[in-house]
Amino acid sequence: MKKFCKYILPVSALVVLLATIATAQIRVVAQVDTAQDIYVGESFTYNIIIDGENKPGHVDLAPLAQFSPQSAGNRDVSQTSISIINGKTTRNVTKRFVMSYMLTADRAGEILVPATEVAVEGKIYKTNPVRVNILEPGTTDRLDFELKLSQKRCYVGQPITMTANFFCPADIGDFQFNIPVFKSEHFYFEDLDFIDPQAKQFRLSPAISEPAYVTQNRVVHKGTESVLLSFSKLLIPTKPGNVRIDAATVSAELPVGRVRSRDFFFNRFRTQYKRFMVSSQPLELDVLPLPAQPKPAGFYGLVGRYKISASAQPTKVNVGDPITLTIKIGGGYLKSVKWPRLEDVGQLAANFKIPSQQASPVLEDGYKVFTQTIRANNDKVTEIPPIPLAFFDADKGEYVVAKSEPIKLAVAPTKVLTAADLEGSEFTPVNNAVEAIRKGLSANYEGPDAVKDYGFSPLAAAARPGYLVILAVPFAVLVASFLIRTITQTSPEQIELRRRRRAAGAALGKLKTMSSAGTEQRYELLAEVMKQYVGQRFGRTAGSLTGQDCLQLITDATDDGAAAASYKETVEACEAGRYAAVQVNIDAEQIKRVAALIKTIEAKARKR
Repeated sequence: MKKFCKYILPVSALVVLLATIATAQIRVVAQVDTAQDIYVGESFTYNIIIDGENKPGHVDLAPLAQFSPQSAGNRDVSQTSISIINGKTTRNVTKRFVMSYMLTADRAGEILVPATEVAVEGKIYKTNPVRVNILEPGTTDRLDFELKLSQKRCYVGQPITMTANFFCPADIGDFQFNIPVFKSEHFYFEDLDFIDPQAKQFRLSPAISEPAYVTQNRVVHKGTESVLLSFSKLLIPTKPGNVRIDAATVSAELPVGRVRSRDFFFNRFRTQYKRFMVSSQPLELDVLPLPAQPKPAGFYGLVGRYKISASAQPTKVNVGDPITLTIKIGGGYLKSVKWPRLEDVGQLAANFKIPSQQASPVLEDGYKVFTQTIRANNDKVTEIPPIPLAFFDADKGEYVVAKSEPIKLAVAPTKVLTAADLEGSEFTPVNNAVEAIRKGLSANYEGPDAVKDYGFSPLAAAARPGYLVILAVPFAVLVASFLIRTITQTSPEQIELRRRRRAAGAALGKLKTMSSAGTEQRYELLAEVMKQYVGQRFGRTAGSLTGQDCLQLITDATDDGAAAASYKETVEACEAGRYAAVQVNIDAEQIKRVAALIKTIEAKARKR
């Protein structure tokens, strides 16, 4: 016993030491990307870096609530290195995982992003607080922004159209919207039923997850030629009360001069931009509760102004013939309109057969159109009865039931066919093999004489060359496909590596064909090709990349800050050109410069 106790203390100390080392291997820190100036109302990137682990942790976002945190994705940035010293190979693995969030500050000056807790592998770690300097953007009369509501008074559940109009010059750079109402608990949001086909889906800012369909038009605003960027959203109130809609802002970069550039790939001079901001006026909306009076049968929450109509084809039928019933509902927000419950209409359910299957409705000319096939089950039917639609009329302030007009029908009886009608009752036998039919339908053969033995022997078939071919061909195809699959089978890592190696070639091939595209399309095409190259080359999703993301990825991979900055500048200029004609000439020469830039990045990335 004494000998056993002698080892308890050293063993316990060793266990404690190992546990301390294991715990110390994981470190959690917070950083803010300050590569660019951060302005009031704009989003900035807040990174939580987990050293010693390549899996995400669980972040307590409560301390960051004042900055409206939005997830910006996670990424594993672990690295593996191999060193050979005196013939001994050592493999070093550095585990690191980055969790990114977009934060938004609502005031200028130095702010403190507080520490927060992160749970990793069942243990709690605390990040460091981070100080960030928030700048106040400038103001200018070259920008104007207005937010409008279709009405100032509505009921709970009644959709209200909110329209945002942003007036800006044609040479605008990067811009971001900050619309606080999108974070409000008083509403939920929907797109309009009918969207302008010329509109493009646009993410208003990294901090706003709600995308919008934005239209662009040239207008004269306050006596000045401007570009109007406009979008609309439906606000549907969820609770009654007087709701204040805070002022929305747009921050944008405007050219303030030109500076000499040392960039080899672009023009000798480049445009210098400065950040400006413009605000809308705050709004108020009076939301009334729905009356407590008894609701009509069939009411499921429609609020607004609706109308219903119905038509049928054909209207002259026999019992059991199909009738196509078409129901149109219009006049209000149509997305929330449901299939009419035809089985709840007494006369319709009693006199017609209504299938349980329902076709998907379609939107046509301001109506939601429902189509159903019904069949009259008796010849006493004279009409398709009115079909009701219960809703709350916002103009009258009361519940109403709109009804379609009845549809007149002429239904004729149908003769019921019996088995005797189908088979016939008189026939004269001719012989044992065939029977002549004199009336109706009857069997031609009866008894075992109708059966002929077509026996099949596998052994006999195997001796015939024709059967051998039929059996051998599928087997040969199976073996060949197995061999091909075995030879060409690759792991996901090999597939990813091949995709990265081919990224530059694919991008350069697309650039060669870009000169044939229209001038207005080149902005979008060039930005797409450049982001696809970075996404495929560095294992990121191309659609979510920004110019800043490209800068960071290229800098990390090549350590060439000048090439990375040129790449970022071109991507942002092209994306801005989707909505405003910024002064970037995407000609053949410019495309060649981008191709040379990609080759430079590819060469330096492969060396590292």
